[in-house]
Amino acid sequence: MMSKNWIEENQKYLTSQINYVKKLLKDHLSSMDKTKSYEEEIRRAPYFSEEFPSWKKNNNSSLTALEVISNLFGLSTFEKYVLVLCAGFELDSEIGRLCAKIKANPNTDSPDFGIALSILPDSHWSAIIPESPLRGFRLINLHSQFSNTITSSPIRIEERVLHYLTGINYLEKQLHGIVVPMNIESLPSESQKQLAEQILLGYKNHKEENFPPVQLFGTDETSKQTISNVVCSKIELNTWKISPELIPTKPNEIESFVQLWNRESRLLKAGLYIAAEDIDYSGQKSVMRLIDSKISGPLFLGINEGWKNMNMYPSPIVIEVKKPDKSEQVHIWKTYLKKYENNPDFDNSISKIVKQFDFDSHSIYLASRTAISSMPGNKDNDSLHDTLWESSRSVTRSKMTDLAQRISSKSTMDDLILPEKEKQLLGQIIIHVKNREKVYQEWGFDASGRGLGIAALFAGESGTGKTMAAEVISNELKLDLFRIDLSMVISKYIGETEKNLRRIFDAAEDGGSILFFDEADVLFGKRSEVHDSHDRYANIEVGYLLQRIESYRGLAILATNFKNALDTAFMRRIRFIVDFPFPDEQSRAAIWRSTFPETVPTDEIDFERLSKLNVTGGNIRNIALNSAFLASEQNVSVNMKHLKQAAKIEYDKLGRPLTRIEIGDW
Repeated sequence: MMSKNWIEENQKYLTSQINYVKKLLKDHLSSMDKTKSYEEEIRRAPYFSEEFPSWKKNNNSSLTALEVISNLFGLSTFEKYVLVLCAGFELDSEIGRLCAKIKANPNTDSPDFGIALSILPDSHWSAIIPESPLRGFRLINLHSQFSNTITSSPIRIEERVLHYLTGINYLEKQLHGIVVPMNIESLPSESQKQLAEQILLGYKNHKEENFPPVQLFGTDETSKQTISNVVCSKIELNTWKISPELIPTKPNEIESFVQLWNRESRLLKAGLYIAAEDIDYSGQKSVMRLIDSKISGPLFLGINEGWKNMNMYPSPIVIEVKKPDKSEQVHIWKTYLKKYENNPDFDNSISKIVKQFDFDSHSIYLASRTAISSMPGNKDNDSLHDTLWESSRSVTRSKMTDLAQRISSKSTMDDLILPEKEKQLLGQIIIHVKNREKVYQEWGFDASGRGLGIAALFAGESGTGKTMAAEVISNELKLDLFRIDLSMVISKYIGETEKNLRRIFDAAEDGGSILFFDEADVLFGKRSEVHDSHDRYANIEVGYLLQRIESYRGLAILATNFKNALDTAFMRRIRFIVDFPFPDEQSRAAIWRSTFPETVPTDEIDFERLSKLNVTGGNIRNIALNSAFLASEQNVSVNMKHLKQAAKIEYDKLGRPLTRIEIGDW
């Protein structure tokens, strides 16, 4: 924050410079009546007269805004005073009147290069060209539409620059909503610090305005941003971010953006991070055109995979970025939760969290903050672990909100009406998920790096309990269950389906969430013969999906009504196949008994008779619910009459007749 003393000194210095320029204007008006040339008088005149002395700073004072701008943009003495002339016109009305008198035209009081070249010291023509610091960085604007010559065209200081000179620093309004500060509240890991040092080493032989672009590739966006922040902080800069969809595409718009950012990067002391993880080929071209326009300052490109078309630069810096490893995650957790280190279960709780949740440092920060806010005092051992677990789930959940539908349920294994064999298979799935860290990491089964995912196929008719079984596994493991909406995943546009799938898997990866693909045959169906480009890209989508299923460190459950419709290559990657049979009469009776909550008033319901209805568990729940509404409307208990009426409605929906064998003598 600027001190009051600096603001006063800055204002005093700027006023002295404006007064000096005003003195030169007055001298020029006087010289216009004399026989000797003004050029001769200017050569003899000191830069600062005794009447208008320069402001002398104390040695310990910081530079004024005008001096900072002069240094940042490499302004010559002449260019500096052109800026002062334009600033003075805005701040001191007398300068406008003096300019009008010099031009002998009261209607044109703006300064121009003609006046500047005539009165200011060390004048040079190169200050007028478009590539000069004054115009190239948009410190001033030349309004050539108002005159036939460059020298007589009005020149005006940019409002942003004028405010900076008076001591007010803010982002150029034309960039609002395009670039935003990149504030990542997280501790960098040791490996991330090493990558930052590697980048700084690459900067060593480059001038500030010629920093080579840095490719940061990998799936963890937050880690890439963290490294960018570390690099910028090491050279006393902050970091701003832009999304590719906001990058201008037209040449004149790109030129304008580059001019503005190159100015802002100096005034705000900033580097630029381009978040380009989810862009298509046309978006890549826009980014490359922007980079080719020679952005000033550090430039970071956050992408999923390296871009080969950046080889136009002699020495681009390419860095692969990964999340902090498990030991680094433990260290970061302990740093944030230091106040609980005396808890006897402190180390064990964090160890369990790290085994399940593969977080970057920012996610650990968020989860820690959430946990601390819900643990005001010293909690017991179980509470510490449970609180950390739930706060970690909440962080993972927030990343999945826009990608999939979260399914919440309290169903347990006892609620499932399935044959014992299928129940045992579900238990095996739970065992594999619980112990995968020990088997893969501690026992070394991940040496090949392949087949680490756990995929299960739930096959059976609609309503046979596939979704409920997924809910049971979710509750047993205390992990979130997300249903993937295939209508939002599959896209007719080439490459979009893979992009959508990548976003889902990457977001779920952090917490090992359970992904539930309902009607999986739509997405995981057999690959077709290639007849056109659409067939080829459809097969690419399936191939990408198979690869992600195999490498996903969480549990992916695929539910289908048509097991035979699935791709054989996909079936080879399935670890568990659970068949959900159509319930027999005994199973239907059990489902009927478990369907009505204890709080529902019932009147002589015959579950054995109801079991004659040849329907699935899903249909049974529909009939029971509909009968409850019918009874509620009549303000009576649910009875067989309501169930018969509800059964007829359900059968009509299924397009089936309610047979005499099923209905009996109801």
